[in-house]
Amino acid sequence: MISEQMNGWRQAWGQLIHEASPFAIVKGEQGIPEFSKAPLNLVEALQAGREHGPKPFVRWQGQSYTYNEFFTKADKITAALQKELAVGKGDRVAIAMRNRPAWMISFMAAVQVGAIPVPINSWSTAEELLYAIKDCGARVVFCDPQRYELLKGLSDDITIVVADETPLRPGDRSWVSMLTHAPEEAVLASPNPEDPALILYTSGTTGQAKGVVSSHKAVCQALYALDFQGALAYMTSEERVRPLLESGLQPTMLLAYPMFHVSGLLSQFMSALRSGRRLVIIYKWDVDDAINTIRDEKVTQFAGVPTMMQQLIHSERFASSDTDTLFALGLGGSAASRALLDKLLESKPMALSGNGYGMTESNGICAAHGGNQFMAFPESVGWPLPLVEIIIGDSPDAPVATGTSGPIWLRTSALMSGYWNKPQDTAEVMKDGWFFTGDVGYLNEHGMLYITDRIKDIIIRGGENISAVEVEHCVCEHPDVDEAAVFMLPDANFGETVGMVVRSESGVTEESLRTFMAERLAAYKLPERIWFAQQPLQRNATGKLKKAQVRKEFTGLD
Repeated sequence: MISEQMNGWRQAWGQLIHEASPFAIVKGEQGIPEFSKAPLNLVEALQAGREHGPKPFVRWQGQSYTYNEFFTKADKITAALQKELAVGKGDRVAIAMRNRPAWMISFMAAVQVGAIPVPINSWSTAEELLYAIKDCGARVVFCDPQRYELLKGLSDDITIVVADETPLRPGDRSWVSMLTHAPEEAVLASPNPEDPALILYTSGTTGQAKGVVSSHKAVCQALYALDFQGALAYMTSEERVRPLLESGLQPTMLLAYPMFHVSGLLSQFMSALRSGRRLVIIYKWDVDDAINTIRDEKVTQFAGVPTMMQQLIHSERFASSDTDTLFALGLGGSAASRALLDKLLESKPMALSGNGYGMTESNGICAAHGGNQFMAFPESVGWPLPLVEIIIGDSPDAPVATGTSGPIWLRTSALMSGYWNKPQDTAEVMKDGWFFTGDVGYLNEHGMLYITDRIKDIIIRGGENISAVEVEHCVCEHPDVDEAAVFMLPDANFGETVGMVVRSESGVTEESLRTFMAERLAAYKLPERIWFAQQPLQRNATGKLKKAQVRKEFTGLD
């Protein structure tokens, strides 16, 4: 049966990437595969949304926008950026606010003027927000009132635009004041494919967030890959797509991913904009609020990190009529347990469920599958997409045999240009055009990718990256802490959480540590468990912490 299905899937794949298809694949520079018919820049790619005119596009807390209304606002903000603030090609425009229509409009306007949008983690502390804004050299920051309170320390040569009415510093702007121009005054930029299009900050093992810079070509290739995924699912799982088509409902996504995250930005916001889907935003994840929204707004699709999916499908209401319109479910962001996969497949056996694997550096693109492929191989993350090449091994020139686990290297036309102003960090993860993911996995006999481990010293809590080194640096600033080790703990709700071992000769208390760290780190980065060591922590001959041994000693976990 699997052999027969596999042949059908491969046939559909081949038809989609044929030279006569919209998804034709060619070898680009250095032999890297790319979609030959993808848009050339992000301005062009996102204009596809205008074709959906009067269709509903986004709803949030009583605010609703059609596609026409969205683009009218975006064009007005575009004109204001150009005429009042002289923002243009290559300028950085930061966005620091929770998910809302103003976030999307700000992003669209930044793209249309030819600037480089820089979405920033809205959960960050003031210090973290200020670091990212200063590091990228932003000229303008769009924010909400909550973030504005944290940003008042910025120099006055950076203009802050606040989405709601609030007292402003001299020189800053209100949202309303940016909407005075006619939309026709906006002049759309025409960036070159290799120009920088986007900077997304991601945690790294150095402890300090790094700005991932992607070109217009890379982002457009990633968006086109998402279109390819949808086309393949339709061709290979038509019986799972048909119920949505026959329902007569507009495809509607529940947006719970933050848009500063690559999945929320590309897979949900920008992909929906291009395809004519509707987005319903919930301000903060709450499972009952999510189910109420699914019921009331007739949501047809939901994709979230495993912790969200776990809460959703274990709710007593999930099997009720409240979720009758939910035809598609997707996982991503961090590893899903076998129990969660089983429950997902049991709860909605005919849904178009799927999974994927990617990272910020590849614009969320690497491997993915959905529908019947996912049903057959639920623990896999699918085939590498046609614009992606993968090698498993210690080096890209030393691949291991099929079925053997090893470090994952990838190259793709959707790959980042590098880390913003960090050439050494870029060089450390690149080798002859291949990106070192820091993850471990293998390819099975069918070419399906499986992720088995993580090399990077990163903890992924509910889909959000946390640098263990950053947490260690923070706690070691406490005057009574001699040394510390931070590591991942498995967690039923979040997939992973933060564990920490501290040695303190002066006997610091857990309460004191938690208070100290809470003043310096975002809440999601704080340790779930803290242990205290009486002896010096194990280190190797060069003085590096032997973290695996420390973790096993205190937790019993391998």
